[in-house]
Amino acid sequence: MSTLKVSTIQDTSGNNSSTPAGIASGTAKAWVNFNGTGTVAIRDDFNVSSITDNGSGDYTVTFTTAMASADYCVTGGASDISSGAGYRWLGIGSNHHSDFSKTTNSVRVQPVYTSSNKADAAHVYVVIFGD
Repeated sequence: MSTLKVSTIQDTSGNNSSTPAGIASGTAKAWVNFNGTGTVAIRDDFNVSSITDNGSGDYTVTFTTAMASADYCVTGGASDISSGAGYRWLGIGSNHHSDFSKTTNSVRVQPVYTSSNKADAAHVYVVIFGD
């Protein structure tokens, strides 16, 4: 295996400079698009080994390669077009506002459509940023 060591990366015009560290910190470390209804199923992913259905509107995303620490950033969303329930925000942790279940190996997420109601969603999207 060869190693390429550079301090700056530019496009072919010599513009849009970036450092390897900047690229690494701004790149998603994991992401997943999955069906959260019925038998949960991953549609597409990067660095996600599995999805666990913990009950209605409650999933655990497990990473293929663990994060360096549990201080990563989680973002995402959910929608349920088939039932007409519309868009939902994605809560992180258990009960979507407390008792975080975020480790270096996994994160627990919950699609929520009101301040206290979680529910299965046909389309769930989770993205992880961090070191």
